[in-house]
Amino acid sequence: MQEVVPINATNGTPQHTRVADALGAENSSVRLKAALAAGSSADPGFLEPLVERCATEPDFFVRDMLSWALTRLPPEVALPRIRQELDSGHAQARGQALHTLSKLGDRSAWPWITRDTLHDPDDEVARTAWRVAVALVPEDGKKDLAADLVTQLGRGDRGVRLSLSRALVELGHETEAVLAKAAEHPDPAVAAHARATTWLRHHPEAGRDEAMRIVMLGPERAAAADAAASRAAGAPDAGEPEEPVRC
Repeated sequence: MQEVVPINATNGTPQHTRVADALGAENSSVRLKAALAAGSSADPGFLEPLVERCATEPDFFVRDMLSWALTRLPPEVALPRIRQELDSGHAQARGQALHTLSKLGDRSAWPWITRDTLHDPDDEVARTAWRVAVALVPEDGKKDLAADLVTQLGRGDRGVRLSLSRALVELGHETEAVLAKAAEHPDPAVAAHARATTWLRHHPEAGRDEAMRIVMLGPERAAAADAAASRAAGAPDAGEPEEPVRC
């Protein structure tokens, strides 16, 4: 017998009850199908169970389907309820609400991306907030956003740092001055992260692995590591003439 976790439906119709119960099923495939059914119907009656499940759903694919289902609802219905989740005490609820806002792309939600949101103590929530902020910020707000984001340089592991660098790169020329200043920061981790972000601005073709390495080491240390690896492999340093071949 399939175990279910009860979720409140907005109203008591049999369809709402069935879908709400399925959203709490033990099997992730059942939950995925329930979220798909809710989104396909685009019925506001599913708003509450969808939002509730976002806060606890452990499966990435189901969470993504829950967000999709919420985007199918009328914005005037979905947005106010999603807004409430940004103040939740549960990190996943905040993060999933931000993810859903990124899917909606409604710029009227920009004022909800506050400084507290950008500085969320949970790294995953903060990463999502940076991405949403860059997507929703109006042109006249980019300078202030860049100044705020740059205060997070040096934070977290390599994935977190790369996310921040990408957000700053997306803001374009507004980041030049703040990154130049941060590159002189007394904290070496902050300074290296600032220089790495500047490097990424000028090398948009860099792959994820290369970008991750630059962000963690800084461009100078990465270049030094490359030179050391070349020497270890017997290759000449860049700029050094090769030994002529003698017959």
